[in-house]
Amino acid sequence: MLQAMTAKELEYIADSMSNEDLLMKQCAAVVSVATTPAIKNCCSQMIQMHQQHYDSLMHAIQHHQQMAPTQPQ
Repeated sequence: MLQAMTAKELEYIADSMSNEDLLMKQCAAVVSVATTPAIKNCCSQMIQMHQQHYDSLMHAIQHHQQMAPTQPQ
């Protein structure tokens, strides 16, 4: 059976989510000023990739929340 995550693991996931969010914002900034279509396309793809990473991390947090109340303290 899977165990709930530790506080350290939750901290790591929260930090990773923050990093993914920052990377999305940085890519979006490049997309807004880039004039080369290839660069815009590449950064747009990177935004999608970082969004997928963020969503995966969010799913892990949500899964933890479902498990955590049933775990002994």
